[in-house]
Amino acid sequence: MKILLTGSNGLLGQKLTDYYKTQPQIQLIATARGADRYAEKSGYVYESLDITQSSEVNNVLTKHKPDVVINTAAMTNVDACESDHAGCDALNVNAVKYLVTECNNIGAHFVHVSTDFIFDGTHGPITEEEIPNPLSYYGRSKYLAEQIVQAECKSWSILRTVLVYGVVSDMSRSNIVLWAKNNLEQGKTLNVVGDQFRTPTLAEDLAQGCALAAAQKAQGIFNISGRDFMSVFDLVYRVAHFWKLDKALLNLSTSEGIKQPAKRPPITGFIIDKAMNQLGYKPHSFEEGLAILDKQLKTIT
Repeated sequence: MKILLTGSNGLLGQKLTDYYKTQPQIQLIATARGADRYAEKSGYVYESLDITQSSEVNNVLTKHKPDVVINTAAMTNVDACESDHAGCDALNVNAVKYLVTECNNIGAHFVHVSTDFIFDGTHGPITEEEIPNPLSYYGRSKYLAEQIVQAECKSWSILRTVLVYGVVSDMSRSNIVLWAKNNLEQGKTLNVVGDQFRTPTLAEDLAQGCALAAAQKAQGIFNISGRDFMSVFDLVYRVAHFWKLDKALLNLSTSEGIKQPAKRPPITGFIIDKAMNQLGYKPHSFEEGLAILDKQLKTIT
């Protein structure tokens, strides 16, 4: 099977490259904007690809004719999306339309990664049947992309995920776990919201979900996240506990107390029974995920 991956320089993209390099039956074409940032540049083909340019999408997909395209590229900085609508639309909406068009032209299955931020967060954890109602421009862009995929793509999987964390070898990607760990190690006081609830997702688990959907060309929407439901404060508390850092540095705050340009859904988190039963998805617990990060960090530093 030939798989083309967008956003291969990102956290999820690098985890998928890690996985597919161990699968001799898979021919991987890794793509991203600019130079290849993956450490071990062997066992795959790399193509520079700006998915916001329809001509580039057409050229690269026509050249390689993959069986599956996994789209991990997105503008995910929620506050940046709130101030840069054009940039957000280009990467999160228009690019998806270009990818769907070319997937249809070459008969490829399309695996698209989406987000819990398409919901308003009145309750959780939630199933795939929940009705989207995004609060932010980022959330709206991701929901619009989902609608394009469902309406226009001939063969597709949408994988929704929540608060992804992980580490890559060059430490070029941060996330809430690394942010909390690094700041607490420096003795900094952290104001952390206790009124937002999530099911945090290990990047390796999300990669597993993508690979399962790609292998099965699974049709439909699947929730791919961790199974442990917790507040963001509880998440950071558990990070402090795992690495034996000073919990007294943590101040319980509210969403109102921490001013952010874009609204966040208060409660999301996913029920992942469908992915577990239909795809064979098996996520790690949150503490297992932290242990994996700890082991990886020791090989980097």
